[in-house]
Amino acid sequence: MLVYVLNKNKKPLMPCKPAKARKLLKNNKAIVIQRKPFTIQLLYGSSGYKQEISLGVDTGSKFIGLSATTIKKELYASTVELRNDIVKLNSDRRQNRKSRRSRNTRHRKPRFDNRRKCEGWIAPSVKHKIDTHLKSIDNVYKILPITNLVVEVANFDIQKIINPNISGSEYQKGKQLGFLNIRQYILHRDSYTCQCCKGKSKDNILNIHHIESKKTGGNSPDNLVTLCKTCHTKFHKGEINLNFKRRKSFRDATFMNFMKWRLYDELSKLYSNVSMTFGYITNFIRIKHGLPKDHYVDARCISGNPSAEPLDYYFYQKKVRCHNRQIHKSNPKKGKRLLNQAPYKVKGFRLYDNVSYNGIECFIWGRRRNGFFSLKKLDGTKIHNAINYKKLKFLLPRKGYLIETRRQLFIN
Repeated sequence: MLVYVLNKNKKPLMPCKPAKARKLLKNNKAIVIQRKPFTIQLLYGSSGYKQEISLGVDTGSKFIGLSATTIKKELYASTVELRNDIVKLNSDRRQNRKSRRSRNTRHRKPRFDNRRKCEGWIAPSVKHKIDTHLKSIDNVYKILPITNLVVEVANFDIQKIINPNISGSEYQKGKQLGFLNIRQYILHRDSYTCQCCKGKSKDNILNIHHIESKKTGGNSPDNLVTLCKTCHTKFHKGEINLNFKRRKSFRDATFMNFMKWRLYDELSKLYSNVSMTFGYITNFIRIKHGLPKDHYVDARCISGNPSAEPLDYYFYQKKVRCHNRQIHKSNPKKGKRLLNQAPYKVKGFRLYDNVSYNGIECFIWGRRRNGFFSLKKLDGTKIHNAINYKKLKFLLPRKGYLIETRRQLFIN
């Protein structure tokens, strides 16, 4: 496993082998900066010899692939799992605020007029993913002297995916053309007929039903269906079941279409020698060299050195929330407001601390005040549901990124 090296001014140098790093640490010529990835800082001046290193970035809505290579060898490989819970958390916050305004509490003047979206505003879920891309790239720049940055961007024609024969002015004539709102379109699409009982209930009142919850599925036409009031009420009471399934969501494709230029512009401001490539080129290079489909492997192809000798390991990183700002639980039992936050530390441990149990490296996924913790690995494997803190060995404190070293299954 390579050891990453910084000079005494914390500027990155070429990595070294563990044996050389061990000698430097033993002779007090270097100190440890971080343990994942293992990085040391020299305490003396160095020549600063560097090679040309290219960093490939496989952008995505759920995962990011990173690979730093020279012509002959791969120096860094990583897969970053992004957060996808921000939409749910914002929906919960909106619901809680709405319920507080409707309760018989002290009067508070409305503040809607004070809330203005600044120029260039983007949704928090999208902004977080773009920021995570920037932060993940910056983490590599901190430990390696990157000379070239190559980013893969994707362009999805969603209307072409839905209708392969679309062309010309048909792009300007969507399904909802001529309708005042989405409700009118859904009723017209379903012929003003309940899609459950097909009008057998004789109920003339029609409702628009979300197949998936509005929180997860949104108001897309593919997520809406017409139901009569009778069937709609029975469904929410649990008296009937509905077998509707929505079409494939294009949320990730929409995000990639929006994100590509904004991310490229931000990177161009921060770094020099930034270039762009496309998914079909990456796919061609990967197939030509007989490489498997994986995010860090795609990133190696993007870097321009697909035949470089790969590492026998890669870093799997998972982005987690840094704070839980919800003070009380959303649905308290028996009218009591239960605290949602545990103490800052429980028996000296925090949530997501990296620990070792019976020689297995894992993370604290849940804590109890009595000192019994739930342990998991990043792939979701449960190590223990309730283990006493005295049996744990502390390894690393929690960070915004949880890092796990995994072995590559395919080596050239």
